[in-house]
Amino acid sequence: MLRNRDHRGWLFAGVLAVLPVAGYAADAPAGETRNVVRRNEDALFAAATARKAAVLDRLTPVTEDTLKRPADGDWLTWRRTPLSDGFSPLKQITRANVKGLGSAWSYALAPSGNEITPLVHDGVIFIQSANTTVALDGATGDQLWQYVRQLPPAMNNGRTAIVRSIAIYGDRLYTPTPDGHLVALDAKTGKVVWDKEVLKEPERAARLSLNGGPIVAKGKVIMGATGCNSYKGGCFIFALDANTGEEAWRFNSIARPGQVGGDSWNGAPVDERYGGSVWTSGSYDPELGLVYFGIGNTYTISTLLAPRDGKPVADNDGLYTGATVAIDPETGKLAWHYQHLTPEVWDLDWVYEQSLVTIPVKGKPTKLVVTGGKIALFDGVDRATGKYALSVDAGLQTLVTGIDPVTGVKTINPAAVPERGVRKHFCPHSGGGRNWPATSIDSAAKVLFVQMLETCQDFTWRVRTPAEIAAGMGDMQWVQLPRDGGDGNFGRVQAISLETGKTLWTQRRRAAFASSTLATAGGLLFVGSRDRYFYAYDSASGKPLWRTRLPASPSATPVTYSAGGDQYVAVVAGNGGPVAWPFVTPEIENPIGGTTLTVFKLPTTGDVPAN
Repeated sequence: MLRNRDHRGWLFAGVLAVLPVAGYAADAPAGETRNVVRRNEDALFAAATARKAAVLDRLTPVTEDTLKRPADGDWLTWRRTPLSDGFSPLKQITRANVKGLGSAWSYALAPSGNEITPLVHDGVIFIQSANTTVALDGATGDQLWQYVRQLPPAMNNGRTAIVRSIAIYGDRLYTPTPDGHLVALDAKTGKVVWDKEVLKEPERAARLSLNGGPIVAKGKVIMGATGCNSYKGGCFIFALDANTGEEAWRFNSIARPGQVGGDSWNGAPVDERYGGSVWTSGSYDPELGLVYFGIGNTYTISTLLAPRDGKPVADNDGLYTGATVAIDPETGKLAWHYQHLTPEVWDLDWVYEQSLVTIPVKGKPTKLVVTGGKIALFDGVDRATGKYALSVDAGLQTLVTGIDPVTGVKTINPAAVPERGVRKHFCPHSGGGRNWPATSIDSAAKVLFVQMLETCQDFTWRVRTPAEIAAGMGDMQWVQLPRDGGDGNFGRVQAISLETGKTLWTQRRRAAFASSTLATAGGLLFVGSRDRYFYAYDSASGKPLWRTRLPASPSATPVTYSAGGDQYVAVVAGNGGPVAWPFVTPEIENPIGGTTLTVFKLPTTGDVPAN
């Protein structure tokens, strides 16, 4: 049996023991004979240790101003800054030289259902996978420290866990765990500063999880819970004090009776309201002092659509499902909400990135929140008030036939309105269109880059058994189909002007695009596909400029950063989540496990290490 001693020396029971050096124990049972090896702490070891320490010593505290205005070479949140535009100002790698991009280094992560975003600060990469968080030298890939969380045996070391992002603030890293905790780690050592149990036993038993990712605002670590499909009362957004881990507030993503939006559930009591998951990280406008989150759907649409107690259906918006909410990060109080679909009864979550961008509206620059649901229809609403401003349709959906230009209220295709037990056909499939892999926005050019999947579906409001109703089981059924009139190509990347709504270019291919997009000031758009390719496109024209093959599907969020004067591009490949929908291209196989961080850079002198 292989055992770890103090995380530093390895001991093979009955064969090899580590000689006590610098505090190590060789605690062999009495009478047992072992061979002994001394750990070689020579001058080269000391030099390597000093180099790693120097990299960590360069780490500076991350303030709110740092988050607002990060160094060009940093990537400090899920979408780089609290504005969540997924755009980097780095331009060492350009349209002209991207063909020279090559592998710099790679690092094997703990296998998991990985959809993670690496964070980078002062040349150090922080990344989490399964039950493990590591810090790496961004220039060399050297491991600087590692935190491994012990999990219950049934969790299999977190192999099926998903986390989409982590957070950094002050001198700490904030990581959600597969067992429902949020942990603060010292960014320089990986040591636990505090450990807060967020999901209690009833919530864990109902399979709630923390996989969206935290943000930090006003000294609070703020995040949403997910998986409330059959959890009575639905999900929530919570805030912990960044210093102590004490809970500051909770905001129920399913509104309660008597609250704003609380009487929009067709008269149903709280324990018959389900859903409201918060699948992705929020955004933050430090000038307005508001955080923004998208709220997912309910999987029990009968609550909203079926008559109750002999009364006709009424007040059934089902807030805050299908909505953007703006919240005061200090108090947890709702500032405003805007519901994108009313009600949202097709599993077409409007729960994704809330991009903060300034766009001319009626000739006046207006600060907007831009976000889109699975149907790849994007709304822009005023950041301060939630007032509707604009919509942009990527052109794949057949559910919405009209949008009120003043309110943004959508007119639904009558053929798609749910009827119990009746099959309805519309596009896209309820898996999306687009899903959690995030879009990017070039704020200067006012261009949105979105990756999509060209599918349609047969949708049925399913009749449930009494036992299923009592258990809160969902009542939606989906059959995924190729896009009507499609040609066998399912993957699509599209550039859309947010000012005009016009498509600037489109790239299509057989394999679904699986990763978030990454746009850069070098004129590039990076994105990965299920068939293990990672691409760089010309962001102005859509022309493919570079591609490489990864170990597995890149179902994650690529980032770019700088270290030692060089620009790097990093992406995680692995087993990934279901969003690439392998069923539409069953000939494309993805390796199981093998979660790997792969990092690329342009060749420079001195890339070949000395012996």
